Amino acid sequence: MKQSPHARQRGAALLLAMIIVTLVATLAVSMVWQQWRAVQTETAERSRSQSAWILLGALDWAGLILKEDARPSADKVDHLGEPWAVPLAEARLSTFLAADKDNTDDAPEAFLSGSITDAQSRFNIYNLIGSGNKPSVPDLEIMRRLCENLNVTATVADLVANGMVAAYSTAGTPGAPADPPLRPVRVSQLAWFGVDAQALQRLEPYITLIQERTTVNINTAAREVIAAALPGLNVGDAERLVQYRQRTPFKKLQDIMTQLPALKSSDIESSVNWTSSYFEVRGRLRLSDRVLEQRSLVKRSARTIDVLSSERVSSNDGGR
Repeated sequence: MKQSPHARQRGAALLLAMIIVTLVATLAVSMVWQQWRAVQTETAERSRSQSAWILLGALDWAGLILKEDARPSADKVDHLGEPWAVPLAEARLSTFLAADKDNTDDAPEAFLSGSITDAQSRFNIYNLIGSGNKPSVPDLEIMRRLCENLNVTATVADLVANGMVAAYSTAGTPGAPADPPLRPVRVSQLAWFGVDAQALQRLEPYITLIQERTTVNINTAAREVIAAALPGLNVGDAERLVQYRQRTPFKKLQDIMTQLPALKSSDIESSVNWTSSYFEVRGRLRLSDRVLEQRSLVKRSARTIDVLSSERVSSNDGGR
């Protein structure tokens, strides 16, 4: 049966109406999605800015404590019984994230914690760089003893020493490699020198990278580091020093020599000290299920605090 022209016009009008409705719905969905995306972007940017300011506040807090510890009237000694060594327990900061106190109920859960650790409580692998594009023999021996104390093969010490010398060699000088490796700025980057992951995991809590020669603070170092830094000591002897310093921190060379009469003063002074200039400041911000951690290496000199390096790491807080 043949349709009339009027029926065909109604069918075309209906089809056109459906197309228009579909087009309008598509545009509406697109507009809603774009608006949602803009809101999410703004929220993420606001959260990032807030997190950055809070972590900067944690760094300022650490700087004030370290400055107070360095005041002229204070003892010229750094040990684990001082205020800077007490970590900041996780504290709720949600009420401070919104300027309008009436809207704090909608603010995300925010918790801040932090700590200050003595960077000189670890062996500085920068010390491995000697003169003439060769490793420093005394410091290489320290690194080898440290590897032995941590059940790490001694060849790792040579890998690190040779890698540091090659990376920090001056181009064009005798012995400098034609294609030196990249200079590491963090301990984790020692993998560039061929250090395997297992050895690096064991070494990382006991070594640091400060681009200046430093001594080990005998008041804050672990027994494994102390035993490596002082020749002729084993881990048991170092543990005895750790027990002693908990009661009476070492304040001068004579204090150490009294406990270690068999050592020469030159062996002690070249490797250990009882004060520190470098510290690692950690701030940890937990926002709902997201964690942002900032790690900063700072140098304290007189009454100033200089931030030498800083990095932020974001992760999921799967443990809560």
